[in-house]
Amino acid sequence: MPRRVLTGRVTSDKMNKTVTVLVTRRVMHPLYKKFIRRSKKYAAHDEANQCQIGDTVRIIECPPISKRKTWTVVERNGQTLSDAPADAVAAAEAQHAAGPAQV
Repeated sequence: MPRRVLTGRVTSDKMNKTVTVLVTRRVMHPLYKKFIRRSKKYAAHDEANQCQIGDTVRIIECPPISKRKTWTVVERNGQTLSDAPADAVAAAEAQHAAGPAQV
């Protein structure tokens, strides 16, 4: 099964090597058929502490790093990170070339 790739905005960078990413998606209400926004926060690994609050990042699933951290930052503001794992970068680029994620 391929790794999931999500895009979101950094809301916190206070932790060492960890950022909090807010991922927002639009879903249709089952009864009223109106689009509503749903959001969730993910803790993502940022090895070089490069990400800052407000950055748009792309995160990819990885094996658990800690209790809450199972995502790794692979792209920041459209540029791939130098410390990101090579297989994660390749997967993110393939996903990006395929178009927007269907969540």
